[in-house]
Amino acid sequence: MGPRVVYVHGNGNKVRPELLKSQWDTALFGRDMAEASRMAYWAPVRHPEPVPDFRPDPVDGRPEPAAESRARADRSGPEAPEEFVARTLDEARHEAGGHGPDVRAGAEDGALAGWLRDMTYLADTLAHAGEGEEPGAALPLEALPLPRPGRTALFRLLVEQAFKDVHAYFFGGAGPAMREVVAEALDGPDGGPLVVVGHGLGAVIAYEVLTEQAREVELLVTVGSPLAITEVQDQLTRPPAVPAGVAAWRNPSDLRDLVALDHTLRPEYAPEQRITDLLVTNDSTDHHGIAAYLAQHEVRAPVQRLFGHGAG
Repeated sequence: MGPRVVYVHGNGNKVRPELLKSQWDTALFGRDMAEASRMAYWAPVRHPEPVPDFRPDPVDGRPEPAAESRARADRSGPEAPEEFVARTLDEARHEAGGHGPDVRAGAEDGALAGWLRDMTYLADTLAHAGEGEEPGAALPLEALPLPRPGRTALFRLLVEQAFKDVHAYFFGGAGPAMREVVAEALDGPDGGPLVVVGHGLGAVIAYEVLTEQAREVELLVTVGSPLAITEVQDQLTRPPAVPAGVAAWRNPSDLRDLVALDHTLRPEYAPEQRITDLLVTNDSTDHHGIAAYLAQHEVRAPVQRLFGHGAG
């Protein structure tokens, strides 16, 4: 059997699975990979209907913030960071309801609040980047080609969705169903090298499934992952470690990616010699977009080598 790759998408609702898989194939390989690739499509656990085909997905780094977030910013200006944090945390708790069967033992609802605050303040820093600078001055961060309210709305949308989906995974009872989707996608013919690519929350789900199953994986790639965040590590069912069956793990992230606030898995995940932490440039609108990650040479090359392709 030849090599195969399993994708695990990240936060937020997505287009239908066939289209999403094709988009990831094109970004990573330059063509549709047919039966050699599979998408672990867990979006229906949280969202009843897929995003219409080719509609911009602001959570995934597309150019337009969602209408609701734009309207809120245009109507009254962005909320103060502390107000946004409090509201988002309250909404996440409300969505979790009375908790589901996947609530981690001893964990509290606010256990991820520090990560939420850090994401919010970095988002506001990015949204303000470039203001007050002299013409031609070097910017510490790249400014988006949007007015500041639009930049703020887009970054806040990413923060809100990333936090709520991760909260739902750990505290809202959604975790078992999400992991089941990934486990089913991993099932398949044995014999060829297996590559697993997880994005954002998808990296967390993939990691936990591989930890549970100890499945043989030639290469695990986690892009824009929050697995290095202390508050996320605190909620894992087992202490952080490289899953037993994973031969090599590459962890690329952009310094401006709000979801991947901490960019170093080594040495928390032992044995550290199996892990390569990489800083890459993700120039999608919110610096978290999957297509921009998969287009990076550092991401594409090791995967394409396993498939016998020249890395472009």
